[in-house]
Amino acid sequence: MHRIRFQPAPLALALAVALGWAPWAAQAQGGVPAQAPAAIAIAAQPLAQALNDLARQTRMELMVQPALVAGRTAPAVSGTLTVREALDRLLAGSGLVGVIEGSSILVRRLPAATQGETSLSEVRVQAQAETSALTEHTGSYTTRQAGTSTPLGLSLRETPQSVSVITRQRMEDQGLTQLSDIAAQTPGLVMTQSGNQGSDTSPIYSRGFAVNTYMVDGVRQTDSNYSSIFQTNDMAMFDRVEVVRGASGLMNGIGTPGAAINMIRKRPTADFQASARAEAGSWNYARGEVDISSPLNTDGSVRGRLVAAAQDNQSYIDRLKERKKLLYGAVEADLTASTQLFAGASVQHHDATGHARGGLPAYYADGTRTQWGRSASAAPPWAYSERHYTALFAALEHRFNDDWKLKATASRTSSFYDELVGYASGGNPVRATGAGVTIWAGRWTATPRQDTLDVQTTGRFDWLGRKHDVALGAQMSRTSYLAPSYTNWTHAGWSSAISNIYTWDGSSPAAPNNPSIGAASSDERLNSAYATVRFKPTDALSLLAGARVVDWSRHQTSHRYATGATTVTDRKESGEVTPYLGLVLDIDSHWSAYASYTNIFTPQNLRLANGDYLDPQTGDSFELGAKGAFLNDRLNVSGALYKARQDNLGVVIPNVFAPDGGQAYQAVSGTSTRGFELEASGELRRGWQVSASFSRNLTQDRLRTRLLTTVPQNTAKLFTSYRIASIGKGLTIGGGLRWQNAIYADNQGPSRVRFTQPAYAVVDLMARYAISSNVAVTAHLYNAFDKSYYAATGNAYYGAPRNVRVGVDVRF
Repeated sequence: MHRIRFQPAPLALALAVALGWAPWAAQAQGGVPAQAPAAIAIAAQPLAQALNDLARQTRMELMVQPALVAGRTAPAVSGTLTVREALDRLLAGSGLVGVIEGSSILVRRLPAATQGETSLSEVRVQAQAETSALTEHTGSYTTRQAGTSTPLGLSLRETPQSVSVITRQRMEDQGLTQLSDIAAQTPGLVMTQSGNQGSDTSPIYSRGFAVNTYMVDGVRQTDSNYSSIFQTNDMAMFDRVEVVRGASGLMNGIGTPGAAINMIRKRPTADFQASARAEAGSWNYARGEVDISSPLNTDGSVRGRLVAAAQDNQSYIDRLKERKKLLYGAVEADLTASTQLFAGASVQHHDATGHARGGLPAYYADGTRTQWGRSASAAPPWAYSERHYTALFAALEHRFNDDWKLKATASRTSSFYDELVGYASGGNPVRATGAGVTIWAGRWTATPRQDTLDVQTTGRFDWLGRKHDVALGAQMSRTSYLAPSYTNWTHAGWSSAISNIYTWDGSSPAAPNNPSIGAASSDERLNSAYATVRFKPTDALSLLAGARVVDWSRHQTSHRYATGATTVTDRKESGEVTPYLGLVLDIDSHWSAYASYTNIFTPQNLRLANGDYLDPQTGDSFELGAKGAFLNDRLNVSGALYKARQDNLGVVIPNVFAPDGGQAYQAVSGTSTRGFELEASGELRRGWQVSASFSRNLTQDRLRTRLLTTVPQNTAKLFTSYRIASIGKGLTIGGGLRWQNAIYADNQGPSRVRFTQPAYAVVDLMARYAISSNVAVTAHLYNAFDKSYYAATGNAYYGAPRNVRVGVDVRF
């Protein structure tokens, strides 16, 4: 496998181009006027999308301040109508007025009754290219645009990769409050949870690879030392989550060909809105949320939003208690007619006590299987996990004209994690006495800080008589920390033995005396630049070509107090080029076929049994598929075939640890991953939403031996809801199913046998009843048939049994 390199990496040049090319290459584009009545077919939907539909169907150009229509909805409009008639119907009761000037539609706020017309600045929007991706208030399980695969703002159908979106409506219907909930419901994603959330033993897999690419508003979160911390996110502050399956090298530069998870923040709205939610459930679950958004000045050019959430719960697992807090604030300001600022901050706390990294042993000392209750805990009361995050961000966007815009984003994320680990997964109990079980104990803590600057410009240009799209950008990121080091797993003068696991209440042994034995530091830098072009040689054919060049380095030190010795590790990869090629062919007005290729480059933080780091993972990724969009893009369907070849794939060596106490891996080359995915999401008919998917994946080594047997090959996921408007103010009922085939791990227990979790399915149900236009009650029943199953292989950690939550929503 040849790795593409370029020396020197032209980061500074690319950044200069990104900043400087747009205003020189920008050209204005005129609309095509509609002079006569036309056939109009626009569904009831968010006003921004409805106006874009009108502009597209009448070949008019739309000019509107985006924040002016955010959060508003429009009724269905259909028939043979003039633009004036259709526009008036869409804007009826909105407080807005439409002005038609030649081939352009201008949307403004209605004049105040006591004063003259307020002159609002407009931002020109190209109707065919700009579609609102916000999902709040749409009531939909899909979206019309996603930006995680490419920076070009393409629709799902136009994107030559598999993209799934968990919308705000889907989160509310299913009660998805944490990122782990999102992963469980997303097509193609699997969480192999062998311990409590808030640890490093719940990796998310996609297409046979552990997911290590987490993004917020398109900005990658970087910490090669502990990417699992990014799994801990509360969804109250996010509008949607976009998941690109397959390699995402164009947008990230590094990463496995598994998936990229992009969490998109909520934005302030043009009009005042407020909501509050209180929820209670099984195991003393209590959660509250407040969300307020409003204009902050008279003309609405400055808007703000505040979101707060708090959660406190025990668990089906004994001794486990969790407490979560979130505060998010954001301001959006129209600085000029063509410049907008979006800035804010967020704070999250996720704390747990009685926290276990694994479950109790799965085998007795005689080699037979143990049978613990699902509530049996492997954690002593002193074990805990604390994860705190503070984020500051500011994004400035300037639109030069209809075709070109520039966006710069700066952010700082300060994290804190402290995990005092204790879990009774060691040894095997003697069936008669309960002796023989031991506690694994350790601690890790750090305060990583990430500073990121991201600059990109997107636009359109004329060539050979046609319009084409281009994006250029650069990103600079630095993550650093200085942290104490501790002894893990064994401790001088401390016995890890539990005298009788049958009567154990977690009180003994006490936490080991584990003072800091040294200090460790890390300075990780990721600098990259990219360019991508979407050529349109015909109306039906799109060709995408791009590349990202990456410089990555990590400087680490490890100092030991006892010896005074300091170990320094420097790793560096320069000029790595990740190419991206894609093709999309429109077969007809609904269906498209696509193909894409990229290669793989991922520095690894995994260690061999001798303590050395694995070499970077490399390889190639191919994907073929078809996509369809129906019902005015309210229903999206897709199917994909994929294959990836990789070298230096890290594979767990069971029960073997590296010298630092972490899991040991072996590097396997010549491996291949292949499979297919099917997905449908959106509206089947008015009021009926659905998300359905099936995924199959097979990962093998060069001898065609199956790898990753602890991850299911086949998964199917379904959730659907239907709103019955005729019952009261509206009754919504829904249900879902998650199924996976059998998983297994070999060489388990004293007899070195196979541990198998057979195929299983979990069913969830929900209902929401609107008491009035402002108040609704909700109920969720999870694992309705109380299916008992192991969440992973290797120890006795069970999935959650049947549980219920009920809540009250108040909206203004």
